[in-house]
Amino acid sequence: MRKAPVSHPERGSGTVLAAGLAMVVMIAMALLLLLAQSAVMASRAAAAADLAALAAADALRGVTTGEPCVVAGEVAARHAARLLSCEEGPGHTVEIRTEMTTRMVVGTATGRARAGPPA
Repeated sequence: MRKAPVSHPERGSGTVLAAGLAMVVMIAMALLLLLAQSAVMASRAAAAADLAALAAADALRGVTTGEPCVVAGEVAARHAARLLSCEEGPGHTVEIRTEMTTRMVVGTATGRARAGPPA
């Protein structure tokens, strides 16, 4: 007398569950890496704008030589950024907008800064 084969409908379900959890963890890590990259690039764009604005303000006041917006463009380029706008304002102030030249998956990082003489 032979016994009927026993069916195990849940056989292998642990493997599928583990694979699903591993996939969720990998997607979460990828999203965290994208978020971290965005934060780093935004910081670099802001730093490039800050330094370009300071250099342009010095050139505008005559502390250094050169045209303010040209100097700002050169400083931004040294920091892997492109000068989007350069506006001279009242009281020897300069407002700068920069954009990073390296592209990211989620977009382009931009920075904005204003500088002028010490108060």
